[in-house]
Amino acid sequence: MSAQAAPGAGFCRQQVAVRDAGADAWVMRRSPLPEIPVTQGVSANLLALGPGRALIEDGGGDRPERTWFTGDGGRSWRAVDRRTVGTVPGIPDGAVLTTDCAAPAGALPDACLRERLVVVSPQDGRRRALTGAPLLGAHPLPAAQPEPDGSWWVSGTDPLSGRAVVAFSRDAGRGWTVSRLPGPTGRPGSRIVVAVGPDAVYAADRGELTGGEPVKNPLRALHRSLDGGRTWERVWTTGPTGEPRTLMGVPVPGPGGRVEIGGELSGYGSVDGGRTFTPLDDGTHYVRRTPLGLLREGPGCQYALTADGVRWSELRLGCEDELS
Repeated sequence: MSAQAAPGAGFCRQQVAVRDAGADAWVMRRSPLPEIPVTQGVSANLLALGPGRALIEDGGGDRPERTWFTGDGGRSWRAVDRRTVGTVPGIPDGAVLTTDCAAPAGALPDACLRERLVVVSPQDGRRRALTGAPLLGAHPLPAAQPEPDGSWWVSGTDPLSGRAVVAFSRDAGRGWTVSRLPGPTGRPGSRIVVAVGPDAVYAADRGELTGGEPVKNPLRALHRSLDGGRTWERVWTTGPTGEPRTLMGVPVPGPGGRVEIGGELSGYGSVDGGRTFTPLDDGTHYVRRTPLGLLREGPGCQYALTADGVRWSELRLGCEDELS
């Protein structure tokens, strides 16, 4: 999504960049988001739900929160109810896995006591609760997209011990396997993110550090699994000075023990499965999983995609002159 000055002084019109299947270039299409004064910020989220299908969520601000769905590549949009309705036994192709507040129902995040896993449907953009979801404490953290091997991942806490755990499904959310991570995870504030590579799975524990200079987006530890997530080894424990001490997004796993960490001030790479790291020349990046691979976001509308953690395809997105 991008903003463009609207006719008349002081307002911005939101637009959506779309690249149809087989097209040579991105095109700009009208967004259902309202025009806003240039002095106001925009809190909106775009969810891709498969070919030609997407959902825009308006964060609201001073306005009521609203949601729109398109099934024709942004040529038309229709408003949908963002409340969760009904249940679904599995996660269909193109869907997004997320959470909503189950208790009290509909509460804002700061007031939510218990969340549940929900599926955003690629058919109509509606949310439906996932039946058979694993028990991962009050605030499970799902990955929105599946990993390259088709697995879905959710992290949380063991309801009995309170320790950090991860759960994965290889049958589109119908059945789950839960495994416990070794210490020092499990301290308050742990948020585990997972990335599946060609020969290992990595789980990063993000949470406040003890000792050393305070940092944004702190990384507590990195774990590696060589059996698909059933058992784990803690390969990196963050200390008061050693780097990396931060993580932007998710780790980037590669073959042969390669893994990269995008930090706040620099990126770091390892060739021994995360036991030791050296600084990278290309600095810091925010990395997230997309249906096309891992997407690396840099300054100035610079992005890059990788499917194997080694080769990157660079592109520019979100800059108006690149999309027209």
